[in-house]
Amino acid sequence: NQTAVNEFILLGFSYGLQVQTLLYLVFLVTYMVTITENAIIIFVVKRNQRLQKPMYYFLGNLSFLEIWYVSVTLPRLLFGFWSQSMTISFTSCMTQLYFFISLMCTECVLLAVMAYDRYLAVCHPLRYPAIMTHKLCFQLSILSWGGGFSVSLVKVSFISHLTFCGPQVINHFFCDISPVLNLSCSDMSLAQTVDFVLALVILLIPLLIIVFSYCCILSTILCMPSAQGRRKTFSTCTSHFTVVILFFSATLFMYARPRRIHSFNLNKIVSVFYAVFTPALNPLIYCLRNKEVKEILRKI
Repeated sequence: NQTAVNEFILLGFSYGLQVQTLLYLVFLVTYMVTITENAIIIFVVKRNQRLQKPMYYFLGNLSFLEIWYVSVTLPRLLFGFWSQSMTISFTSCMTQLYFFISLMCTECVLLAVMAYDRYLAVCHPLRYPAIMTHKLCFQLSILSWGGGFSVSLVKVSFISHLTFCGPQVINHFFCDISPVLNLSCSDMSLAQTVDFVLALVILLIPLLIIVFSYCCILSTILCMPSAQGRRKTFSTCTSHFTVVILFFSATLFMYARPRRIHSFNLNKIVSVFYAVFTPALNPLIYCLRNKEVKEILRKI
């Protein structure tokens, strides 16, 4: 006889009290810093006329996404540290999984859109204002958000229809795909296949667009006669390129493998990197590498 599970226990970081207190402070400070940094970027982009450009419009979208991205997982984790209660209902787990995967998929597409924007700006500078209009920027942002949430809906709908009958302990600090799949006691071959195929689509297609865009950008930069011009042009792309490397290196490791990932501590550490620290680093990368944003922030 099997009894269906209606709640899970998130194992989180099961260390001593002193270590848990330290982790609580680290995650709390990181969460507050992330929210503050991204809110400042949205405010600056919205209020400053000099930043009413497609590049900063997409940066504002990315900052808005990062605020929700960390808010899906960190408040629950912080509450667990504080109350020592890490239980989560099945419905809450599926909801957290849906929004986390949705925002991750949206970021994949959004980073590809930002690479396309840089490609047009560098390789077709004279046609850039005519192509990258306000209407196209809005359409590309809708494509990013709509595509990300639609792909996640399909993935999570297949996972939520599986049978979970114990053990009910998830060796993770939030409901992620592999730890949840590891608890299923029904045939999950279809759910795994759908998850893997959609993960490849949502990761590899944007990654191919990014690689193609930067190959064209690099070719254009190398053909410039002036060394100063090459440096100036390349500096407009370095922040985005750095964010792409940080994000895709972790997500490809976690989600583009054709088998279930067992939730070892390594996977938990990688998850902390892309789910907690990367959203805090992204605003710093964009601000430190962008003279225009630094000047405006200094004036404010």
